[in-house]
Amino acid sequence: MKHASSLAKHTTLALAVAALLLGAACKRTPAPEQTAAAGSEPAATASAPPADTAGTPAADAKPVFDINSIPVSTASLGQFPYIGLPDGYSAQRASTSKFERVPFWTGDRVEWVEGQVYGTAVNAQEGQPYSQLELTRNVQALVESLGGREIFKGNIPQAALTEIQDSKAAVERVDALGDIYNEPANVYVIRQADRNIWVHLSKSGDGSGLMVAETKPVEITAKAQPADALKKSLDADGKVAIQVQFDTDKANILPASRPQLEQVVALLNDNPDLRLSVNGHTDNTGDAQHNMQLSQRRAAAVRDFLTAAKIDGKRLESSGFGDTQPVADNSSEEGKARNRRVELVKL
Repeated sequence: MKHASSLAKHTTLALAVAALLLGAACKRTPAPEQTAAAGSEPAATASAPPADTAGTPAADAKPVFDINSIPVSTASLGQFPYIGLPDGYSAQRASTSKFERVPFWTGDRVEWVEGQVYGTAVNAQEGQPYSQLELTRNVQALVESLGGREIFKGNIPQAALTEIQDSKAAVERVDALGDIYNEPANVYVIRQADRNIWVHLSKSGDGSGLMVAETKPVEITAKAQPADALKKSLDADGKVAIQVQFDTDKANILPASRPQLEQVVALLNDNPDLRLSVNGHTDNTGDAQHNMQLSQRRAAAVRDFLTAAKIDGKRLESSGFGDTQPVADNSSEEGKARNRRVELVKL
């Protein structure tokens, strides 16, 4: 019995020692390098993103071009088209239009500029070498000396090329546009208080294309029709075209349109039973779907003007027809101007 009791005591003592040793092992402080390694991954997971990447736009995000970001230039521009060629280069098949609509790629969209347009093919003079780099450097230096900026350089994306190639400008200004389908382009803007000058340069074969456009509203020579004349046309034909002018490719009504719209207000006030549909129309330049939407927005803008003048909205409707109902040939600028119209149609 003493032997058994002694054995039990030794066993209990051994177990106690083992427990103490095990507890000491569990409380042992790890080496500094082990602590860092064990804590590094959880710390990184819980921390905020690195300061240099937080809020960074996606890699494919494209900045939106705003012409107001270009400083206003006060430089004397001289004679249109303002851009001369360096020594050793000459213009071929150059032409100037008093009023035209042409495309410029801004880096995020095709900007359709309306105004005076100059276009030409550029080639080296006989016996002279041609250098696209030399020509580009000269054009850029001249634009910058006039207070302008380069807003784009590189290849125009396919979606924009599709929009451009479906336009009349792609045919009539093929020399000026250059080979934009295979070659990069450079686009510049000179912003002045009363106008903007857009410059496009692109290589084409062993030469280049150069296009310059100066924004200029079309000169309106037609006079506002008085209310009684509007009424006479509505009674005779059921519709009448009115002179309403908008910002280029927008639905903002220009101040010059106010006298005509005030006559429409007078017409509706004088004839309280008269109901009208305001119908918008465009020429055939550019994408047909875009033209349809633009005509709808312009018609709605006129309707909104009339309702703001206290005309009951129940007497008015608005519709847009894009380029589907031309009244003149779109092959001339005069015809295009006639097709860009607002009509009042008697309901």
